[in-house]
Amino acid sequence: MARLEAGATAPAFTLTDQDEKSVSLKDFKGQKVVVYFYPRDDTPGCTKEACQFNDNLKAFSKAKVAVIGISPDTAAAHTKFRAKYGLTFPLLTDRDKSVMESYGAFGEKTMYGKKVMGVIRSTFLIDEKGTIEKAWYSVKADGHAAKVLESLEG
Repeated sequence: MARLEAGATAPAFTLTDQDEKSVSLKDFKGQKVVVYFYPRDDTPGCTKEACQFNDNLKAFSKAKVAVIGISPDTAAAHTKFRAKYGLTFPLLTDRDKSVMESYGAFGEKTMYGKKVMGVIRSTFLIDEKGTIEKAWYSVKADGHAAKVLESLEG
């Protein structure tokens, strides 16, 4: 699994959102975007992470940074998740995990002491030209949104 580093070109993607509308990375050219990959809607860690990104949306918006979450879940699952927690940023579906693989956000990880294949909780700050400015792998869900926000200020 190749990890992306700062300075690398962010892999292009087009996925569908919770409304089954196409969303492409190129839609964000000219502005910064946070793309974060998470394992599953409505699980404890993923809920905490999503809610914290949502709680900080005003600050991200003030910094002119869009936020997108990507998981293997269906549009229907995303719609329920967004409604249940009042999430207002787009959640995209990567059913075949190909986008996750291109970002190094899917692969072997250790879970409960066992090696398994799965989504590696990862976040990328992508600049206005589509270049990775920062990459975080195997992040802890709680408090991560604040760390990403901090990195924008410093």
